[in-house]
Amino acid sequence: MSHLRKALTIAGAALAMTVPLIATGSPAHAEARNGVCESGEFCYYYFSNQTGSVSDFTVSVANYGTTQPTCYDFKGPGSGQGQCIKNNAMSVRNRSGSAVRVFFNSFYGGTSQLFGAGSIGNLNASLSNNNASHRFGG
Repeated sequence: MSHLRKALTIAGAALAMTVPLIATGSPAHAEARNGVCESGEFCYYYFSNQTGSVSDFTVSVANYGTTQPTCYDFKGPGSGQGQCIKNNAMSVRNRSGSAVRVFFNSFYGGTSQLFGAGSIGNLNASLSNNNASHRFGG
């Protein structure tokens, strides 16, 4: 009987150590709009060269809006935090698995710039501080 009790105690302890690993062992997923440029996201930066506050996206947006509290804004810490991103972004980082096109006008119109999956860069002279929408899939 003591061998059975000892075996059950060991099995219970092993199970207790395994459950937390199962609960926390899955990979992290991007959390939309938290101001951190995570895997799976397309991110705008307030300044060039991926500096300043961050605005992160996991979906296409046809119209960013222009005034608080209804606009898409820069969420991350740093210069630009809380400002609307429309006509305020200077650089991007594409951590998504697809190309993303940035547009001058709302609803995917006007001059545009394509950023391939995994790319980083500054918005060109036509789009720097003149961005109004973006679309995943190029």
